[in-house]
Amino acid sequence: MRGWLWPRRGWRRSVAYVWHRVTRLSASPHEIALGFAAGMFASFTPFMGFHFLLGAIVALVLGGNVLASAFGTFIGNPLTFPLIWIATYNLGGLVLGHDLREKLVLKFPDNTFANLLHHPLYGWQEFWSVLGPVVTPMSVGGVVLGTVMGSIGYVLVRPMVAAYQNRRRTRLVSRKKPTSNVAESSNSS
Repeated sequence: MRGWLWPRRGWRRSVAYVWHRVTRLSASPHEIALGFAAGMFASFTPFMGFHFLLGAIVALVLGGNVLASAFGTFIGNPLTFPLIWIATYNLGGLVLGHDLREKLVLKFPDNTFANLLHHPLYGWQEFWSVLGPVVTPMSVGGVVLGTVMGSIGYVLVRPMVAAYQNRRRTRLVSRKKPTSNVAESSNSS
């Protein structure tokens, strides 16, 4: 259970690992940042289990890097999801004009899950009657907040990836250049 909530090697090392993987992708800084932003956007939707897929689809549509979108979805994790869910629910409710002072109770009628298996249409109607009032505002708030956070992510990631790629390119070029001493000694022999 601890491994799901806290990385074995600590957050700092895990974040550094993900960052190095993102910066080393073979794509332009724009494509990497756009993919990362698409993944961030997807993490703000209430569709748990589909964030990788949604991030990849958004990245493909926008012309971003699909692998970078997978890394961008790491913004949503067991520590951040409660904050994301509260923020998206409240923002979506505000946008939709819902009274958020009402007590939120998720109570499924008896046999809802059995009905999902034996009477799928009726079961899904029951299921949606309970989750719809939660998922709808979370979806609306998720699109708004995901767009804002994804945009911020793009603005932050693009220059950092560009700087890393420039440093790496400069290092590789300097390694390939023969030193003048080696060239002179080989000419004199």
